[in-house]
Amino acid sequence: MRSPWLNKLSVILGPRPPVSWLFLCVVSLLALITVFGSSSSTSFDSVTSTWVPESYKNYRRLKEQAAVDYFELRTLSSGASRQRELGFCGKEIENYVPCYNVTANLLSGFKDGEEFDRHCEVVGQGKWCLIRPPKDYKTPLQWPAGRDVIWSGNVKITKDQFLSSGSMTKRMMLLEENQIAFQSDAGLTFDGVKDYSRQIAEMMGLGSDSEFLQAGVRTVLDIGCGFGSFGAHLVSIKLMALCIAGYEATGSQVQLALERGLPAMIGNFITRQLPYPSFSFDMVHCAQCGIPWDKKEGMLLIEVDRLLKPGGYFVLTSPKSKPHGSATGTKIRNMLTPLEQFPEKICWSLIAQQDETFIWQKTVDAQCYSSRKQNDVPLCKGHDASYYQALSPCIIGPSSKRWIPIQNRSSSSELSSAELALHGNPEDFFEDLQGWKLALKNYWSLLTPLIFSDHPKRPGAEDPLPPFNMVRNVMDMNAHYGGLNAAFLEEKKSVWVMNVVPVTSRNMLPLILDRGFPGVLHDWCEPFPTYPRTYDMLHANGLLSHLSSERCSLMDLFVEMDRILRPEGWVVLYDKLGAIELARAHATQIRWGARVIDLQNGSDQRLLICQKPFLTK
Repeated sequence: MRSPWLNKLSVILGPRPPVSWLFLCVVSLLALITVFGSSSSTSFDSVTSTWVPESYKNYRRLKEQAAVDYFELRTLSSGASRQRELGFCGKEIENYVPCYNVTANLLSGFKDGEEFDRHCEVVGQGKWCLIRPPKDYKTPLQWPAGRDVIWSGNVKITKDQFLSSGSMTKRMMLLEENQIAFQSDAGLTFDGVKDYSRQIAEMMGLGSDSEFLQAGVRTVLDIGCGFGSFGAHLVSIKLMALCIAGYEATGSQVQLALERGLPAMIGNFITRQLPYPSFSFDMVHCAQCGIPWDKKEGMLLIEVDRLLKPGGYFVLTSPKSKPHGSATGTKIRNMLTPLEQFPEKICWSLIAQQDETFIWQKTVDAQCYSSRKQNDVPLCKGHDASYYQALSPCIIGPSSKRWIPIQNRSSSSELSSAELALHGNPEDFFEDLQGWKLALKNYWSLLTPLIFSDHPKRPGAEDPLPPFNMVRNVMDMNAHYGGLNAAFLEEKKSVWVMNVVPVTSRNMLPLILDRGFPGVLHDWCEPFPTYPRTYDMLHANGLLSHLSSERCSLMDLFVEMDRILRPEGWVVLYDKLGAIELARAHATQIRWGARVIDLQNGSDQRLLICQKPFLTK
């Protein structure tokens, strides 16, 4: 006669428990002992305790947490840490960007331009592999020198493509044997970027482009940014310019801008909203960007209106006029005619026109929306959902608490207490910044000896500035308030941060953009819209624990992180012990060097610091 315990067990597992299940129980018990005993193990490095801000303070219910812990324990006990390293992908996909497969999109029924848009739902689950760098890939030059000179083998533009490009391209770029040099401001002709920026400022009634900040312009969305020269100039005068352009198989604008160390990402004006909230930018700029603004019943202009803050500017530079009667001249006139009429329907006014440049300003008068004609564009009702939603036929009115004219904001680079109060308690943001300043120093105290050991000082060379001169950009994969970005600025480091706000977390992207930082909404169950090898460092605080309850595969996430991280780039993860141990197992599979750091502050939080090796075979 069986015992009551076996009777209960048979209800769950059947009359005869599988031997594999009993073996798993034994292995799990041993793994549990190993995990709980690891806090005193010598396998962890120890550092002085410092406060690192928590991104998520609401813990799961015990039942939910037990399920997550069991999943992590089961993965470890099944031998994830002992699995083979992933192999390399074929050479044909060394510049692969998921979600932008035009052929697959056409086969899935997308047409009328939608085939060029982002469609992650079309991406099939293939075999995991690591994307190798091109044969001639080299570590980028240190910033700021790397802003004006890049290695030609690092991007997808060939000598033939360069020679077949327009005169503007040849004037702005010099192609040498293995480098591409971009003309600096000092070498520009009278119609170059510096004078173009000054022309825009004067058309806005300013003395020079150095007065953009005083006029309320801090953030600029540069559509179809070419090779990033306008954005590079804006960055030099302390503005945040984010470049977006459509996916290109060769000669990519976004890839060139990112290789120069400038903020950029893939984004299309086709059928969907961009992944930014309403009232995100002070200026939207389009210089020969190829967008058919006169199409889709004005919905592309409505999307610009959604992105612009009250009082913001839309700057459009069309191709130079052709002789009357030419096909190109007729096309330009056909596009500009609706642009002279439609802006009035969305409360814009044309404030200046000079040669081929037009500047419209979004109204600061809330009464404009109530005094419009009945057949004008209607006001939106309901929630503003902006993560790749379909283009909207309505405009956002002045009912939002963030509907504040840019001219009414403080002229300093920091938000005032009243402006911070729109997003929460200002004291919380101040405490968050202080915590991140300490955390940043802790990170770099750990990274400095590691980087110096890989890059020793050469005889006669100056001491490097540890290690910011080796990092141009950082992606904060769970940015929260943007505290890491603020800490970099407080330390006066020439590093820009792409602040990513997961779509399933509290949306603090409006605060991040209002602070003048680059940022975007993103679902980490999907690939990020960028090219391979475009970030020097990836950082995530609490992201792994957050995603463990989502539909995401952490291995998919790590393979994606490897895709967007340049060779010899760094990864800093801060999370719970179970998540960090699982992450270390994945890091080993994708051939990263990994080190777990015990902060010895009495918590179950750990740091995982990884470096991606420079592998070509």
